[in-house]
Amino acid sequence: MAPHSPDRAVVSSVRSRGDDASHAGSRLLDARPESFRPSVVAELATVLANDRVNAEYRHLMLACSETAAQGVPGQFFQLLCPQPEGAQPFLRRPMSIYGTSPAERKLEFLYKVTGAGTRGLDALSAGESLDIMGPLGRGFELDPAWRHIVAVGRGAGLATLAPLAKAAQQREIKVTAVLSARRPELVVSVDLFHRHGAEVVVVTDSESTSGPANVERILRSLIAEGRCDAFFTCGSSRLLRVQQRLAHEFRLPGQVAMEQQMACGLGMCFCCVRDFNVQGEIVQHRVCWDGPVFDLMEALP
Repeated sequence: MAPHSPDRAVVSSVRSRGDDASHAGSRLLDARPESFRPSVVAELATVLANDRVNAEYRHLMLACSETAAQGVPGQFFQLLCPQPEGAQPFLRRPMSIYGTSPAERKLEFLYKVTGAGTRGLDALSAGESLDIMGPLGRGFELDPAWRHIVAVGRGAGLATLAPLAKAAQQREIKVTAVLSARRPELVVSVDLFHRHGAEVVVVTDSESTSGPANVERILRSLIAEGRCDAFFTCGSSRLLRVQQRLAHEFRLPGQVAMEQQMACGLGMCFCCVRDFNVQGEIVQHRVCWDGPVFDLMEALP
């Protein structure tokens, strides 16, 4: 299903006028470029694995179509979660992409079990089906002129940032990842970052290393060493403010993946509207449609 497919709308309207119009509609359909491909699909994917990572997080791997596997870091899918016992999740759940493989037609998510929807996901077993829609939204962008980027995330935001490691490695851009969590055993995505050559710095609440002051010290050190051409972040308003302050001071670019409750995921319901500061003016953007990735300096924590 492609929400921006003009051919379908045209054919639907002309076919209602009679057989001759139907032939005209067919000609319109046939005239579209041979290179046309839908960018968003709604389909039933097959569960390959749904493994426990730690006490809170699960790693879901799906077999899907090639189109679904074309998603990029920062984009998301709307998942129609199974109904757990005693609950009936009504809306789809937005889930950021953790990994893709177009060649193998695979799609990965890393999710935290928090409510009825994710409890339903947690009950999925290999071989079962999951209704997915995506990839949706605007993802991260990497400037080929950058030589070293810094990713700063906390909690579920670590799943959103993790695919950047692979994308950056493919462009010969080095990555330093500052990963924050409540306790060391709850830090996720470390192996994925390491697998793609990233340096990882773990900070936690239990070790009193995750405070904004210490994270700022780490980031200032990276900037001084010439190892920060841009910031990428997700998952913490406090750490977002630290990066905004440093980005302003050192004139560094940055991007933030915003976390927001969503309903349709297609920009039609305006459920996910947030305020942003764009060149000194407060404007409203739909996180699902205009984002979820935005300019670092435009985000209001």
